[in-house]
Amino acid sequence: MSDYDRFANARVGAGLGSRAGAVDEGLRTYMLGVYNYMALGLGVTGLVAWAAFVLADVHFAGGHAVSASPFGQAIYFSALRWVIVLSPLALVFFISARINAMSVSAARTSFLVFAGLIGLSMSSLLVVYTEASIGRVFFMTAAAFGALSLYGYTTKRSLSAMGSFMMMGLFGLIIAMVVNMFLQSTGLQWALSIVGILIFAGLTAWDTQSIKEAYYAGDGYEASQKKAIYGALRLYLDFINMFQLLLMLSGGRRD
Repeated sequence: MSDYDRFANARVGAGLGSRAGAVDEGLRTYMLGVYNYMALGLGVTGLVAWAAFVLADVHFAGGHAVSASPFGQAIYFSALRWVIVLSPLALVFFISARINAMSVSAARTSFLVFAGLIGLSMSSLLVVYTEASIGRVFFMTAAAFGALSLYGYTTKRSLSAMGSFMMMGLFGLIIAMVVNMFLQSTGLQWALSIVGILIFAGLTAWDTQSIKEAYYAGDGYEASQKKAIYGALRLYLDFINMFQLLLMLSGGRRD
C-alpha cells in the first residue's frame, strides 16, 4: 500500500511541475512578444524621426535653425506642427478604446502608425538637441527602463497602490505642464521634468507587473497577441516620456 502511495504522489507532483513549466514557458513567450513589439515601435519612431529631419534639411547658424526645405517649414514652423503633435494623442485613445474589437493585424498596424506619428513629432528634437546628446540620453533611458521593468517583472510585492498613486501624479503633471506653457518658467519646467521622470519610472515597474499579471495561459492566439500589443504600447509610452524628460534635463542643445 505504501508503494502505491509513493507512486501516486510522484504522479501528482510531476503533473503540477509540468503545468507550472508550461505556464512559465508561455509567460516568457508572451513577455518576449511584448518587448519585441515595443522594440519594433521604438525602431519605427527612430527611423521616422531621422528620415523627417533629413528631409526637412534644416540649416543652423549660431545654434538656431535659419532655413529648411518646404517639408521642414511645414512640419516645424507652420500650423501643421500642432496636428502632428496632437494626432498621436487621438490615436492612442482610439487604440485603447477599440483594441478588443480590432483584429490582430489592425491592432499591430495602428500601433506602428502611432509609433511613426510619434517619430514625426519627435524629429523636432533633432532641431533643438545635438545627435550625440540624444544618443547618450537614449542609452541612459534604456538602462533605467531595463532595470525598472526587470524589477516590475520579478518583484513579489504588489505595485498596484504605487501605480494608482503614479497615475494621479501623472494627471497633476499634465495640468502643471499646461500651466507652464503660459508661465514659461524655466525653474518650474526643471522641477516638473524631475517629477515626471520619477512618475514614469514608477509607471514602468507597475505597467510591467500589470502586463505580466494580464497573462492567462488559456488565451488563444488573437487574445494573447492583442494583450501583447497593448502591453507594448503602455511600455513604449513610459519609455518615450522618460526619454523626453531626461533629454530636457541633460540634453546638449545646439550651439
